[in-house]
Amino acid sequence: MNVLHSRTASIVTCLLLSVISIFGQQGRKPVPSPGSIEGSRLEIYKRVGDTSLLIHIFEPKNFKSSDSRPAILFFFGGGWRNGTPTQFQHQCAYLASRGMVAMTADYRVANRHGTKAVSCVRDAKSALRWVRKNAKRLGIDPNRVAAGGGSAGGHLAGALGTIGEFDEETEDLSISSVPNALVMFNPALVLSSVKGVRTMDPEKLKSMGERMGVNPEKLSPYHNIVKSMPPSLILHGKADTTVPYRTAEVFAEKAKELGNRCELIGYENQSHGFFNYGRRGGNMFKVTVMEMDRFLVSLGYLEGENTVDDYLKK
Repeated sequence: MNVLHSRTASIVTCLLLSVISIFGQQGRKPVPSPGSIEGSRLEIYKRVGDTSLLIHIFEPKNFKSSDSRPAILFFFGGGWRNGTPTQFQHQCAYLASRGMVAMTADYRVANRHGTKAVSCVRDAKSALRWVRKNAKRLGIDPNRVAAGGGSAGGHLAGALGTIGEFDEETEDLSISSVPNALVMFNPALVLSSVKGVRTMDPEKLKSMGERMGVNPEKLSPYHNIVKSMPPSLILHGKADTTVPYRTAEVFAEKAKELGNRCELIGYENQSHGFFNYGRRGGNMFKVTVMEMDRFLVSLGYLEGENTVDDYLKK
């Protein structure tokens, strides 16, 4: 009955959230976070004041809570200003079909909650820590929890693997918020200047301070890479003008110099968000999911050949 009560409370909470009308910084009504995503179930991983942050959980067929499955937690993109967890629902559904527990989390953003990027990082850490804290109940192996995301969500995944600050002090800090692996799609990994290297437009870099809420260097994964960074995969469009491909290159170069495994795959003529489901006929979704599958197989999170074609036929 406790599980039923929890799920009912989660659904009621998210339905309330879905009808909230808050106007964003450009005077536009932001898209609310979804109350549910087909094929998933909901739990609340964090409460901040009156805000309940939801996590959408996709479980494999024949899944049992007594299992010890590898897991992945995705964060959506949207410049830390907007976006919803639906962005990664198809990656989640695919990985669940392959045997993983796959999750996509909501987090606070500027247009819905009036927050800065530093709060997004705090929420990402809370979400990963919640997964580990509840791993036994969720049927998850706490030592095989990957993080992924796109753009600003890719930044959050990268921040989990590199940045030691910005934990919520009220949480059990003995539970690590560092993922065991990273899968990042056109991630924002360089948020401050890099000596001797032009990574992005200087004016864009200047605007980072206002968006971050703290010194951008403190939230910049590149500037905080450590030797013990989780094995990482970066999938990035070479024609990306929102998050230039050069930022991914300098990140990967530094990570490998420090002895970390960091694979960067660049895609010619592909712009920002090229990997999203339904974009341009879905071919790049297929290609990037195949690479993600290969990477996770190499870590022992998945077994056998990918089944992307079967998934796309459904």
